[in-house]
Amino acid sequence: MPFADGRRFRVLAVVDDFTRECLGLVADTSLSGLRVTRELDAIIACRGRPISCVSDNGTELTSSAVLRWCQTTSVEWQYFAPGKPQQNAFVESFNGRLRDECLNETLFTSLRHARQVLDAWRRDYNTIRPHSALKGMTPTDFAKHTTRGLQSEGATLPVAMTANNGHQSTSGPSSERRKLRAHVSGKP
Repeated sequence: MPFADGRRFRVLAVVDDFTRECLGLVADTSLSGLRVTRELDAIIACRGRPISCVSDNGTELTSSAVLRWCQTTSVEWQYFAPGKPQQNAFVESFNGRLRDECLNETLFTSLRHARQVLDAWRRDYNTIRPHSALKGMTPTDFAKHTTRGLQSEGATLPVAMTANNGHQSTSGPSSERRKLRAHVSGKP
C-alpha cells in the first residue's frame, strides 16, 4: 500500500478463525518475522495462547524467528499450499474487504495516519458489522455470547490468534476456536 508520497507500507492482519474477530492490523514500512512474533505475543497476552496459527508462505511468516517462536510457545503453525487460495477463503475475503473499504479508499499521509485509519476500520469491522456466518452477530458480540456459554459449560476459553486466513464453522466449541490466521499484505 502506498503513502501519498509514493512510499509503501505493509499490513499484518491477524484474524480469529472461530469468532471472525480481527485481532490486529499492524501497519509498518517493513514487517520482519521477529516483529510478527512480537505482535502475536501481544495478542496472546490479551486473548490467550492459540493451538495454532495458519498463514501463507510469506518470507516473514516462514522466518527462523517464527519457527523459534512456535517452539518456545508450543503453538503449531500451518501453511497453506502455494497457489491454493481456496484453502484461504475467509482471509482472502477479509483482505478483499479491507482493501476495497479502507486501503483503496484512503490516501495515507503517514504511517501514523495509516495506523489510525486501520484501527478505526478494525473497530467498525468487529463491533458494528453483523456477519451471516455468525448468525447475524458482530464478531465481538459472538465472542462475548460464545464465551459466556462456554464458561457456563466449564470449558477452557483461550481464543487463539489467526491472521487473515481460512473459513471455520461456528457450530460450537472446538480446537478451531483457538486458531489464528495471519497474513501480510503489500510490498515493502
